[in-house]
Amino acid sequence: MSDQGPDSRQIEELLLGGELRYTRVDVQRITGVSSEFTHRLWRAFGYPHMADDTVAFTERDVAALLRIQRLMKEDVLDDEDVLRMVRAVGQTMTKLAEWQVDVLTSKLTGDSAEPPTVESVEQIIELAEKHIADFEPLIVHAWRRQLAAAGTRAMAMAANDRDVIPARTEATIGFADMVSFTQMSRELGEMELARVVERFEETASDVVAANGGRLVKSLGDEVLFSADSPQAGAEIALSIAETIKDETEVPDVRVGVAYGPVLPLMGDVFGTTVNLAARLTSIARPGAVVIDDGLAAELEHSRAFEITRIVRRPARGLGIIQPYVLRRRVRY
Repeated sequence: MSDQGPDSRQIEELLLGGELRYTRVDVQRITGVSSEFTHRLWRAFGYPHMADDTVAFTERDVAALLRIQRLMKEDVLDDEDVLRMVRAVGQTMTKLAEWQVDVLTSKLTGDSAEPPTVESVEQIIELAEKHIADFEPLIVHAWRRQLAAAGTRAMAMAANDRDVIPARTEATIGFADMVSFTQMSRELGEMELARVVERFEETASDVVAANGGRLVKSLGDEVLFSADSPQAGAEIALSIAETIKDETEVPDVRVGVAYGPVLPLMGDVFGTTVNLAARLTSIARPGAVVIDDGLAAELEHSRAFEITRIVRRPARGLGIIQPYVLRRRVRY
């Protein structure tokens, strides 16, 4: 590489796995896919707008478009299905790629708040050149594992009806929210705050996975998780609160959990149950778990949990709700 640092085209070709040789018009001509659909497809992937004469595509881009075209011709997916699926992949991969580059940069530069140097970028490129063939199968492996889990959940829902997969399903939904995050963000430097958020997300993610739940999304100072059973949801909620309490770097969390119908859509969950879990989080004290009456009824006869009714109160958009504090049952 030159003294001025890595050449951007060389980097792009290395990471894309092929030579940049086609314009958008070339790709349309080779594949026979319409200009309108390729415009929509690239936007769904999250690619920036390209002028018609910009050489920005490789043989792999052509092959990907031909695969998509074949899926549509065989009626596996229609136009809108393709765009929805591509959009989900694009959004997920954008975050994943940024995260991976941040991890590699941090490894090479330490926790410095300074931007990466030319030398550190060159090291990352050299690392990618040697090991990108090892990284790529890991991404596919992780996707297959998550696909298997999602497929199993779909099969379970189908078994409940035996005729159709319902649009809505019963689930336990929980929010865990870091206490005093706004104040902490004023007091800590950017790198320190980033470490706290990363440690919080790592801890919550590990607890959710270990107990058979699903981390739906993380929002910096808050995570949203789901579980198929009330017992699993309760265990996740208490374990997050307990584990975070033992973390010296992360402040306590408040956890709110509700059980009821939710609408799964594009990897997220929606509905009154989700809104209720969010409202319960604001009621909980630091280090505590508060649940709704639906989850309390499901856990009423559990030997593992203790449920304490507290004062009814109004919740924005939901009217008067009846919350309960969830604890582990003490055994003598």
